[in-house]
Amino acid sequence: MDRLKNITLKHLVIAEQRRIGLQFYSDKVLNAMAQSLPDISFSNEYQLFHIPHTKDHLGQIFKTFRGVAWLNCAHFFEKLPTGKQEQKATSHQIDRIRVHTICPPEYLQKLELKMYAENTICTYISCFEQFLKAHAGTDPQLLHEGDIRSYLHTLVRDGKSHSYVNQAINSIKFYYEIVLGLPNRFYSIERPRKKRKLPSVLSKQEVADMIKATKNMKHRAILGLLYASGLRRGEVLNLKIKDIDSDRMMIKVTQGKGNKDRYTVLSKSVLGDLRSYYSYTKPLHYLFEGPNGRPYSGSSILQIVYQAASRAGIQRKVTPHMLRHSFATHLLENGTDLRYIQLLLGHGSTKTTEIYTYVATNSFKDIEDLLP
Repeated sequence: MDRLKNITLKHLVIAEQRRIGLQFYSDKVLNAMAQSLPDISFSNEYQLFHIPHTKDHLGQIFKTFRGVAWLNCAHFFEKLPTGKQEQKATSHQIDRIRVHTICPPEYLQKLELKMYAENTICTYISCFEQFLKAHAGTDPQLLHEGDIRSYLHTLVRDGKSHSYVNQAINSIKFYYEIVLGLPNRFYSIERPRKKRKLPSVLSKQEVADMIKATKNMKHRAILGLLYASGLRRGEVLNLKIKDIDSDRMMIKVTQGKGNKDRYTVLSKSVLGDLRSYYSYTKPLHYLFEGPNGRPYSGSSILQIVYQAASRAGIQRKVTPHMLRHSFATHLLENGTDLRYIQLLLGHGSTKTTEIYTYVATNSFKDIEDLLP
């Protein structure tokens, strides 16, 4: 039996009408069969055939090409991705956002159902609101790929960052693909080239000075976990007492970024600070709690790091994530295998972890000084 030809079905909106696009390599047989479909048209812009988006027309496509071509529907039928990482936004946070947004109610509802973090929800809504304002008075369901590309080009011309443009694309695609159920409709939109920024790291002495300058037991323990265990700020906030395994000197990170569990190392000095802090504070649920047993805030950790850096006499801005970067870089400089560092950080690929090879100083130790 001859091998089946391949046709990919696509969602399109042409002349304010929903259409089914048929994308395939030029083929005399497929061209002739496509032209036999009812109400068929050809788009010079997208270089494909398209017919009205109805149940009957979809059925006619399957009937016409059965046994001749394999219909790839991966870009056509809705495929909902899993929810994102970190703490999902609470109902109170969602209600607060709902009052102030101009986004369609179903947009926020989908973000909530997918259990996105509050920061992610705020980013998506902010970007999509700007998109709606740029097309005020026009039903977003009637916009097409050209409108989207034109809007993104405007963002680039206005000097918006690579990160912002990518966030804008994600927020727009979320509306059309997830909310309206038109997967990969904007398949032709190009993303800006990703810029590689090297992570900022601290020296071992600078980290030691920050911890030494911090007298508060709770604050010392938090600094130690950010650096000596390579934890993200959100992961520190989510730690529970049971996650600290002092027998194995390990920390279990539950549902970290990407909803992945992992283990990382526990430093002896950090364990000592944790025991002193715990014996004095006796937290009930989370390892670090705010007043009246409420969850500790991310902004509080920011202030702990800022103040520690200031007391240590460090002039540049220091963030919690810089301590995580320093953890990875210093391990690499000590000769730790990159694969182990990847596991400790929770990276999905060593390619992400390889960025630290560009800042580790041991790569340059054997280079001779050219000046006498």
